[in-house]
Amino acid sequence: MGIPVLFLLCFLVSVLLRSTLHSLILLFRFLSASFLHWFLPRRQQEGEPTLVLYQGRVWHRREKPIFHAFEYDVRYALLDLDRPPASLALSIRRHHMTSQAARNAAGTDGPVFLLTIPSSVGYEQNPLSVYYCYNYDGSDNSLQLKSCIAEVTNTPWGERVSFVFKPGSDLVSKPLHVSPFMDMLGDWNMYADPPGDNLFLRISVQHPTLGNYFTATLKARKAVDSFFWKHNLEMFFWLMPQKVAIWIYWQAIKLRSKNVSFIHHPKYSNSNYREEALLRERKLMGCGESMQTEGICHEASITRDQVLQGNIGSRWCVWRDAKWPWS
Repeated sequence: MGIPVLFLLCFLVSVLLRSTLHSLILLFRFLSASFLHWFLPRRQQEGEPTLVLYQGRVWHRREKPIFHAFEYDVRYALLDLDRPPASLALSIRRHHMTSQAARNAAGTDGPVFLLTIPSSVGYEQNPLSVYYCYNYDGSDNSLQLKSCIAEVTNTPWGERVSFVFKPGSDLVSKPLHVSPFMDMLGDWNMYADPPGDNLFLRISVQHPTLGNYFTATLKARKAVDSFFWKHNLEMFFWLMPQKVAIWIYWQAIKLRSKNVSFIHHPKYSNSNYREEALLRERKLMGCGESMQTEGICHEASITRDQVLQGNIGSRWCVWRDAKWPWS
């Protein structure tokens, strides 16, 4: 474990130096652009890429084994993956799925909108991104939100899992070791509304012994002066990923100071943890919505053979491995 810890410290120092250098470059570019804008004001053009900017807050609340809660400000972009802004297109292609890949995974035929925190001054940190996948509905081709895709990335490992879930509310067996202060047991209750002037997301954890002991919530509204910020996206999201990372590490230190047990990544002790997560997920889907709602899904008489033989349905779920030295 010595090499990963040393790597983490070196990585944090490199992020600090790189972010400082890129911030100075960004400041120079922003001042230059503002000077030109003063003499050559831009007009909004028809056919510009669809982009909505949100400002809001994230709440985390843990009830067990000790109470711990915090909140912080956050900024998100909601963009049309078929027409991403030119300034974000490279970052989106590098870190996320294409619109067609999302449609194939969700089984939809309409536009796909990605909610994410774009990278800033050379650093990317996205605990959760969401793809909103729409269908064309009826003769008038109105849009109907059919499916969502969650893209969850853990820190510091950089592993990622992407899976489909139903809008409104859906129960998903936990597929990723997100926090060293939570085990792999339990299910995620995912809730998402179609984004509009307001944005709402919620993930709560249903644990077999701790119950509903953890909830993470995002509430946001469309940003004020969005026309100005859409032409200055780098300034709008300046250091936003770094701030999220600081909150993650700081809260980990506070949890450890409260003597919350540190749980090592399951890959060090169980190389089949992903297969076991899929097994739990297929059992969960075999329970049916009524049993999930009543919270008795894990008592269903579904055998391992039934799952392995494909008698129980499964949702689309894909992992991305961690990079060295966490691999």
